[in-house]
Amino acid sequence: MDIAGAFSYHNLIFIMKGFGITLWVAFIAIVLSFVLGSITGTLRYMKIPVISRILGVIVEFIRNLPLLLILFFTYFAMPDVGLKLGVMSSAIVGLAVFEAAMISEIVRSGLSSIPKGQIEAARSSGLTHMQTVWHIVLPQGLRRMVPPIVSQFISLLKDTSLAIVISLPELMHNSKIVIAQNFDYTLPILALVAVLYFAINYALSLAARRLENKWG
Repeated sequence: MDIAGAFSYHNLIFIMKGFGITLWVAFIAIVLSFVLGSITGTLRYMKIPVISRILGVIVEFIRNLPLLLILFFTYFAMPDVGLKLGVMSSAIVGLAVFEAAMISEIVRSGLSSIPKGQIEAARSSGLTHMQTVWHIVLPQGLRRMVPPIVSQFISLLKDTSLAIVISLPELMHNSKIVIAQNFDYTLPILALVAVLYFAINYALSLAARRLENKWG
């Protein structure tokens, strides 16, 4: 085990560049998946004829596919239909689509958990269906969705490591290159990677707890 060599200036800079790409890809994918998943979940909850059923089929199809397959599809298969994406774009699209399907189900379930009595009371007071969803259902549903949605975000951050299969220069990819230089670096480098993943995921968990306490 060569700790000094593993943590040389050049190695640390290279690994931190990979960590920066991991955070950037995760951030963009989180934003996109949250927006897409929230819209899809809300539309499914509203049970719009035809549209809700089509979205339900799409969501269930994506949820039952492995993320690796989706990443392979976005990077290797999409060029065959005339849509060629770079490594980073492919990783973001693949992660966002996969996580949006998960978040969609969380949103739909969260909205469905609101007691029907509150919805009926809102409708009887003169609110339209859309106003009821926006002013009554969504505010309460969002509070219940915070823990599972944050859990999905944490999973997404960890799942960025799977993008190593399409050579995205993220944290695990760069760490693997450093370790390949000298196998005595293996334990120190992997320990550093574990600390970096733990730090950012634990920070997300703390933020989720504060939101729960504030809204509770």
